[in-house]
Amino acid sequence: MPGNERVSRLLKEIIQKPGNDACADCGAPDPSWGSCSLGVFICVQCSGIHRNIPAIGMKVKSLSLSRWEDQEVKFMAENGNELMKQKYEAFVPVYYYKPTHKDCQVLREQWIRAKYERKEFTGEGKKQTYEEGTRDGMLMKRGRDNGQFLNRRFVLSEREGTMKYFTKYDAKEPKAVIKVDSINAAFQPEKIGNPNGLQITYLKDYNTRNIFLYHDNGKEIVDWFNSIRAIQLHYLKVAFPGANDAELMPKLTRNFLKEGYMEKTGPRHTEGFKKRWFTLDHRRLMYYKDPLDAFAKGEAFLGHQDHGYRASPGLPAGTHCNGAWQHGITIVTPERSFLFTCETEVEQQDWLKHFNDVISIQMSPQEYSSKRLQPLIIKGLYLLTCMCVYKHNNVPSGVLQ
Repeated sequence: MPGNERVSRLLKEIIQKPGNDACADCGAPDPSWGSCSLGVFICVQCSGIHRNIPAIGMKVKSLSLSRWEDQEVKFMAENGNELMKQKYEAFVPVYYYKPTHKDCQVLREQWIRAKYERKEFTGEGKKQTYEEGTRDGMLMKRGRDNGQFLNRRFVLSEREGTMKYFTKYDAKEPKAVIKVDSINAAFQPEKIGNPNGLQITYLKDYNTRNIFLYHDNGKEIVDWFNSIRAIQLHYLKVAFPGANDAELMPKLTRNFLKEGYMEKTGPRHTEGFKKRWFTLDHRRLMYYKDPLDAFAKGEAFLGHQDHGYRASPGLPAGTHCNGAWQHGITIVTPERSFLFTCETEVEQQDWLKHFNDVISIQMSPQEYSSKRLQPLIIKGLYLLTCMCVYKHNNVPSGVLQ
């Protein structure tokens, strides 16, 4: 017992050193496990990943429950998270996504495998598949209409700045050509129903389009993800030559701020409340009938509070709430108000926190431009349609004025 107390005291002293107080792999606070073979302190979730990798998982121990030998404690003291980070993360590309404890299993597992098993970041000049500027392969894609996942060929090109997909491997013409600078990619294992599920979101004809993908091999899907980020960073450096990496990184792929079900009513506030799936992607709140819909049914832009945007609990007096959910939210914009209800007060408060966090952030020049252009684009498309109709019916163009 005295020996165990001495070892426990030594481990507690070691974990107080800078860098050791957070998981070496995902940053979770207060790691409770250690790798005696690597000399790093890790959280319980990452310890499970370590144990499943034979090359590194043979000596993973609980700091409080396992028996530690003196030489193992000495090894942890001589190494530690900061020193091993210098070794195993020496040459991580700036665009490579480093997962946190909030990220899904496949991202964390492939990050751990890349560091310790494949040693991708230990030597300068190592060229990885996500750095080649092009990628060509097969991914399982969900059909927009039938919901079935089918094998589709995808081609990513830095030179063209596009991601294309083909319905057949030898097809000459792509089914879709997606501009890389308009892509967002986010892992969605629960929504897609596959541990390697990846959601690609992009603009198509001024509408947000979603496609849902997966690959059976975790490394393959994560390499696709980082290949997209690599090419995006290349184009951002061309578009913003004076910007540094820290300024450009937030413009790469991002996780959605929040997703989940709420009920909503229509613009007149007299329609019945209907359950819809909502996605908050920075300033855009989109809603869908089903989480796996290809296109959003509608969306709202959340600007800054100084421009008339606000979110508050409750519904306006006199609102008829026919739904089962009673925890209301009102979002006010310069154009109109949006009314929602949540199933629980906890969900209501969480949505309100995210809405108000977004509304409190100053808008960037690009966000001002996109907000101004949105109604102009809609108006322009409407006028163009009218001109085509009038021209077809031989109506003089002056009628449009």
